Amino acid sequence: MDVSLTLWVLTILGLAALIAVDFLIGRKPHDVSIKEAGTWTVVWIVLAALFGLGLLIFGTAQASGEFFAGFITEKSLSVDNLFVFVLIMAKFSVPSHLQQRVLLVGVLIALVLRAIFIAAGAAVIANFSWIFYIFGAFLIYTAWKLIQEARAEEEEEAFEENRLLKSIENRFGVADKYYDTKLFIQRNGKRVLTPLMVVMLAIGTTDVLFALDSIPAIFGLTQDPYIVFTANAFALMGLRQLYFLIGGLLKKLVHLSYGLSVILGFIGVKLVLHALHESGVHVPEISIPFSLAVICGVLIVTTITSLIANKKTEQREAAEAADAAEAADKTADKESVES
Repeated sequence: MDVSLTLWVLTILGLAALIAVDFLIGRKPHDVSIKEAGTWTVVWIVLAALFGLGLLIFGTAQASGEFFAGFITEKSLSVDNLFVFVLIMAKFSVPSHLQQRVLLVGVLIALVLRAIFIAAGAAVIANFSWIFYIFGAFLIYTAWKLIQEARAEEEEEAFEENRLLKSIENRFGVADKYYDTKLFIQRNGKRVLTPLMVVMLAIGTTDVLFALDSIPAIFGLTQDPYIVFTANAFALMGLRQLYFLIGGLLKKLVHLSYGLSVILGFIGVKLVLHALHESGVHVPEISIPFSLAVICGVLIVTTITSLIANKKTEQREAAEAADAAEAADKTADKESVES
């Protein structure tokens, strides 16, 4: 898809305007209700759908298909990222009324950093087609690693700060409590970070680690930098509201890692086939409609199986609780008779 500089500028200005509106809505710290989160989640999805339809009408069917495939993939990977965001919020004991501000700024940092990643990835792909082999192999490895982690019965995870974050804390120092929405305060004549600033940096920089698999994944669906950027932007900008909407439901998506591993593995194979095709090897290439169908199908099956698994778990726990209560009653009756 041939994108002019004017369209790039208009798109960035449009996204900036949407971010500004989002910021104005969340400028006053408050606890986000399910109704508010649900409403704005729908708004962001509708905006993404309208953008995709705009590509179909004013661009090409292929560009529109690539956008929707990329958006759905990035959105599903972003949902998995929310698990870590929950850990970060708990690690820093972020007050509930400040969490929406943390996510807004953190996601904005992530969007800027991802734009840099996308520009670098596009430049590398334009000059070195063999990079598809590396991207494909990395995604297949990531898929295998996700399965291994999902099958491992580990204790509850804890967030660990990365080296960049630790170096920033050591350089500037960190206050011992939150000061509402302030990012810096003066302490003993020295400017220090507040915990709010630290957690914003944690959200933004941690998301870059997730970009190591999500960026190669979307480049496996399209090599158009414009579509890669806009799909990432729309997927990230609705992440704040999605956090509050499904935050309590994340633990119910027990099979999400399996679904994401299938998607990443599938795209990894697609990348390898594309690399072989670019090298002159006659191999079948996977079309965008087929990719879109596979991605949507996997996510639907994953959601259904997760709900079934959770229902069985709840029934088993209820039965065990009933048995325990019955046993306790029998013990109490026996003790009363003996006394």
